[in-house]
Amino acid sequence: MKKISVIFILPDLETGGAERIVTTIANHLSRDRFEPKILLLRKRGGYLNFLEKDVEIIDVNTERIRHSLKPILREIYRRKPDIVFSGFGEVNAYLSLFIKLFPKTKFIARETNVVTQHVTRKEIKFFYNFYNNYQRIIAQSDDMKKDLVDNFSIKQSKIVKINNPVDFDFINAKLETSIKPESFKYNYKNVVAVGNLSARKGFDNLLKVFSRLKNENIILHILGDGQDREILHQMKDFLGLKNVVFHGRQENPYQFLKYADLFILSSRYEGFPNVLLEAGACGTYSLANNCPGGINEIIQDDTNGEIADIENHEDFAQKIMSLLHESYNRESIQNSIKSRFSKNIILDQYEKVLIDLMSK
Repeated sequence: MKKISVIFILPDLETGGAERIVTTIANHLSRDRFEPKILLLRKRGGYLNFLEKDVEIIDVNTERIRHSLKPILREIYRRKPDIVFSGFGEVNAYLSLFIKLFPKTKFIARETNVVTQHVTRKEIKFFYNFYNNYQRIIAQSDDMKKDLVDNFSIKQSKIVKINNPVDFDFINAKLETSIKPESFKYNYKNVVAVGNLSARKGFDNLLKVFSRLKNENIILHILGDGQDREILHQMKDFLGLKNVVFHGRQENPYQFLKYADLFILSSRYEGFPNVLLEAGACGTYSLANNCPGGINEIIQDDTNGEIADIENHEDFAQKIMSLLHESYNRESIQNSIKSRFSKNIILDQYEKVLIDLMSK
């Protein structure tokens, strides 16, 4: 049987959500049926180290996404893959205009966010007029699917909802060598938040919430880096938050998640947040902001977490205090994630989409 050749497209393999998911898919697709390759605009990023050796990397070596179209199209024309799987919103948008140049290749777009929340540039939104050129579009959540249908007139028949997978083997291997972080003080409750330091992640609201808790024995640990780093540091100093620690980007965030007393997702919007899944995979209870992006598909009340409105800073602060006085069944939290989002369950869904597409 001829193997199905699949080219996945990403800007790079930095340690972000889309990069993690595509790496997981490429690593674990059945090699009896598929031949995966990853086309990168620039060959760099932490996930390069976790990519299986039989996954070929195609490096087009360009910094700007808008300048990458010509080399991407050249590689598709030269290699003639059965399927092109674009895994990053801006690349998806640009590529949609050129799909009909390759009638023998099937094209899949995996959206990474609720588009109306995330895409602000009119130039990018224009390309969504051509999104129906894709044979399939992967939406990670019901919120994303509804947004594409209602606001961009995408045909429902083209959209398949597939939640993000959790690679328990990968996480457990990281946890085997994990010890409690030194910054987790004795006699303090330790709360963890993880994400890019940008407006989207809502860390400004989280700092305002913790300004109500500054006299409590609670430490907030924020993991991540980004363009709002200096603003958030200044905000921390202005609010006098001595018990807030910025740790920067961490190679092993799972040791923080495992030993945390509570995980907080403060985002203004999401696609389908991997870190919320991973907190659950580490057995840690979560408090998530009530925002678009599949939060209510992940959180099972009183089992793995709860949802509240972070814009109400006082109530959210009191919710944190209440949850930190509770105890939780770590195994039940892990099982709530494993039973719905484990790698094998989700990868079966991806393989089915790829195989069905080739049978059309």
